[in-house]
Amino acid sequence: MFRYILKRLVIMVPTLLITSLLIFWAMDLAGGDPVDQILPENASVAQRDAMRQQMGFNDPFMIRYLRYIKGIVTGDMGKSYISGEDVFKTFMGRLHMTLLLGGTALIFACIISIPLGIYTALHENTWKDTAAMVFALFGQSMPNFWLGLMLILLFSLKLGLLPSGGTGGIRYLILPSVTVGLSLAALLTRTTRSAMLDVIRQDYMTTARAKGASYQRVIYNHGLRNALIPIITAIGMQFSYVMTGSALAETVFGWPGIGRLVVESINKRDTPMVTGSIILCCVLMAVINLSVDIIYAFCDPRIKAQYSSKG
Repeated sequence: MFRYILKRLVIMVPTLLITSLLIFWAMDLAGGDPVDQILPENASVAQRDAMRQQMGFNDPFMIRYLRYIKGIVTGDMGKSYISGEDVFKTFMGRLHMTLLLGGTALIFACIISIPLGIYTALHENTWKDTAAMVFALFGQSMPNFWLGLMLILLFSLKLGLLPSGGTGGIRYLILPSVTVGLSLAALLTRTTRSAMLDVIRQDYMTTARAKGASYQRVIYNHGLRNALIPIITAIGMQFSYVMTGSALAETVFGWPGIGRLVVESINKRDTPMVTGSIILCCVLMAVINLSVDIIYAFCDPRIKAQYSSKG
């Protein structure tokens, strides 16, 4: 198991370095002159030149990139041009809100999708299966921002049952988590159905039934356990998406997470905050994918056997 985790870590490091280089290069091209964000409009040419020299903006690209990577290693990702706040501390201050939203949305999606996916697989090609797949298609087709606005119109403005945005108690979490979770549930339903159909058709399922095992035991103890790998893959990928791609939902509901932080920073042309946030999001995705790989090893004995063998 240790060899398996070590191999994944070795692969993760160069991937993150290449990703950070591409992000830094893209932001260097699109960010414009950073002096324009730091100094007032009436600053003289001499002041601008002095600021560029002081901040190292005149240095070659690779020098600036290596200096930035050194800062990341030492915990210094720079400060915001707009607020002067530390980029890393600001990101970490918003992270728990996105974790709360993403975790709640994923739990909501799993509660709906996994039982529904199993149910539709057991009723393949019936009207129940068709209805569930229509739901899944509808959920995947709806943009988050549109669904969020519709939920606000219905439950906040018309019925007055839930707040339209902001933070507070659990009532503030319901609409954004449902908005994000419905699209996740749609994909997970299709994935669970497909994985269960593949497993149900295997010979060992028929053998288990022939030995006298109950139908429920065959489905859940044999079928679901063997279908877990693609389901875990989908859950891991969707959790990565929630953590880094829920900016629209966070913006619609005024949820102070990292997605909204990136959107606000882009609107303000706050290059250090955008660059640092995107790189940290990539690190977060890499950690989530590593966690999924480790879960693979526990769920699939073939992986443990491969890396525990002396050869």
